[in-house]
Amino acid sequence: MADHATSRDVATSESSAAPDHDGGTARVTPDKAGAVRDPFVLDVRSLGRRAGTMSEVHRTVGAPERIGLDMLAIPQESEVDLDLRLESVTEGVLVTGTVSGETQGQCSRCLEPLDGTVTVFLTELFAYPDSETEQTSEAEDIHRLVDDRIDLEQSIIDAVALELPMSPLCADDCPGLCPECGVRLAVAEPGHAHDIIDPRWAALRDKFAAPEEAEQGAPRDKAGD
Repeated sequence: MADHATSRDVATSESSAAPDHDGGTARVTPDKAGAVRDPFVLDVRSLGRRAGTMSEVHRTVGAPERIGLDMLAIPQESEVDLDLRLESVTEGVLVTGTVSGETQGQCSRCLEPLDGTVTVFLTELFAYPDSETEQTSEAEDIHRLVDDRIDLEQSIIDAVALELPMSPLCADDCPGLCPECGVRLAVAEPGHAHDIIDPRWAALRDKFAAPEEAEQGAPRDKAGD
């Protein structure tokens, strides 16, 4: 994360604040034309549709929302590092590179907090309007440029979701929780267990209890009787 401190400072200096619809303040970043864009939206007008033209993006932004799965994700507003190359090709803009961020979550067995890092590799083509790719592909099958901008948010969300484990573990051999009392078995005393009697057999247990157990449970006779 520290490697991108310069990019983060630049992005911060270019940012401004604008009132949102509820009267609060929303953090926004203007592009060269003054338009407001999201942190994962990149302006590619500088490429000029000249095939072979390239530019690089090294930027640290705040995640606009939680990105990941139920048990493990990049938290909202956590730093996300973008290290990308944008290349103009005949049919659009090819985006390649990595996106990384710190993750937080819980072990799926013992529910202990988990911290880590996820890095995903992107290779996405954003088709030019009226290009052959745009005209011959279904809407859900490709990404498209809109007003000379590419929106990486959905690509990042999909890539992170595929990279993260569905059932994260604090350790491969995590024993989980005791199903009876909920204690973490990893820190419980050796041989931790509970004597569980099937309710269907409880009556027989009471009937055939040891004599001393029966005497202890029976009322004492009055002295002299």
